[in-house]
Amino acid sequence: MTAGRDVLAGTAEAVWSVIRSGGARPPLPGAGATAARWEWLTGRCRRNLSVGRLLEAHADADAILAEIDGVRAGPGEFWGVWASEPPQPVLTARETADGWRLDGTKAWCSGAAMCTDALVTARVDGESRLFAVNLHHPGVAPGFGGWHSPGMAATGTESVTFVDVPTRAVGIAGSYLNRAGFWHGGIGVAACWFGGVLAVSEPLRVRARDGRADGHQLAHLGAIDVAISAVRWSLAQAAAEVDAAPADCRAATLRAFRVRALVERTATEVIDRVGRALGAAPLATDAAHAGTVADLFVYIRQSHAERDLETLGRLAAQEEQG
Repeated sequence: MTAGRDVLAGTAEAVWSVIRSGGARPPLPGAGATAARWEWLTGRCRRNLSVGRLLEAHADADAILAEIDGVRAGPGEFWGVWASEPPQPVLTARETADGWRLDGTKAWCSGAAMCTDALVTARVDGESRLFAVNLHHPGVAPGFGGWHSPGMAATGTESVTFVDVPTRAVGIAGSYLNRAGFWHGGIGVAACWFGGVLAVSEPLRVRARDGRADGHQLAHLGAIDVAISAVRWSLAQAAAEVDAAPADCRAATLRAFRVRALVERTATEVIDRVGRALGAAPLATDAAHAGTVADLFVYIRQSHAERDLETLGRLAAQEEQG
């Protein structure tokens, strides 16, 4: 199933309405108000997970530009961050007398036909580097119809082909990945997942508030409340730690793996418990709820599951115990 162009246009307009209003500039991570930044992401994704996911990318691009280049996303710009690097296809960058050029195809580009600009990773002599590119160039060709899941379909995630497209290097090789801000951004994504968790749990909460929940349903809600409370406290503590030591890359790495694993596990549990508590009816008759469940199920797969847990185990084993 592919999202129609009218659905994509509606998503784009919803994002643009926030950008035009000046509401897409949450506090930068590590600047003293990281909790407010993550709460903003959670709130946006609780309203609409696809719209919130695109706003997260725009805000992340703004933070990356500020940290590496000392500039910000400009007015009238809608940015994506396209940094996934599967073995194929490959996007390459080459330096010419007139500057850098991009050639090849970039996969997993959310907002492919919506964004005005993007931060993209491309290969230079086998190494990954970050580039800023204006997507209005005629050599940029976003695909359409390659996304077949209903989950996150409204984000317009497609492959984008670049043919001799001018671009600007952002930082040097390693600037994107080798910084604490990369990991702060990873927790920002988890804050988005958390917004989806809250939205998925809402039908069960409504039933309980209305006095229609039986004991079985209340038990599921109690378990959900424990998991959600743990995430809230985790995000609040993580934000405080980021603001206290924003440049500590080792601590940021361990923190991000922990928070992301907790939120992913909570999302999986909440999807399961709400389904077990309420049965098939909301999934079959409530389009908004069914859409959020499908979106969240796909979105949390940005986690690498047991591979991330393996990495976390290695980091935890090396951590000095106080």
